[in-house]
Amino acid sequence: MADAALDALIDSLRCLPGVGQKSAQRMAYHLLQHDRPSALRLAQALETAVSEVKHCARCYTFSHEPVCEVCLDETRERQLLCVVESPADQAALERTGSYRGLYFVLMGRISPLDGVGPRDIGMSALLERASDGVVQEVILATSFHAEGEATAHVLSEQLRSRGLKVTRLARGVPVGSELEYVDLGTIAHAFMDRR
Repeated sequence: MADAALDALIDSLRCLPGVGQKSAQRMAYHLLQHDRPSALRLAQALETAVSEVKHCARCYTFSHEPVCEVCLDETRERQLLCVVESPADQAALERTGSYRGLYFVLMGRISPLDGVGPRDIGMSALLERASDGVVQEVILATSFHAEGEATAHVLSEQLRSRGLKVTRLARGVPVGSELEYVDLGTIAHAFMDRR
């Protein structure tokens, strides 16, 4: 019986991104052997989060309330709407303190190889939100890999066809890096996006 419970724990930990069989095993053994109080706290925190954390009705980020704090904040610039792939991306932008507009969280990105299309990422809800008569500029802040670029392209076409100004986060050479170690695509985009 204990083997089945241990196997179930290991299998459950493997659902986390970047966690394979060996990492899941190490985590399970550590929690059960050295830190049972933390294991219980983790279980309780997961149970609470799953039951209490929902999606904001306006931007789809994680929220305890029907509408999140950012959407309710009257001091935000309502004419700006930044589109991100996940709540983690939104949190990263918020930590910079440089953006004071509103957000729309796609909860994914277009990935034809995985069977994820525009309807699967909430494109219709985004188009409705962006066409509310208040939003003037939509900032696409999707990732700079193939799926993120495809998502930005499809969204850009749809948003522009509705008469909205659409911009994309700039990309370039990271601060503190040496050019010889930066990939050629990043250098090329840095030249194109120079100011």
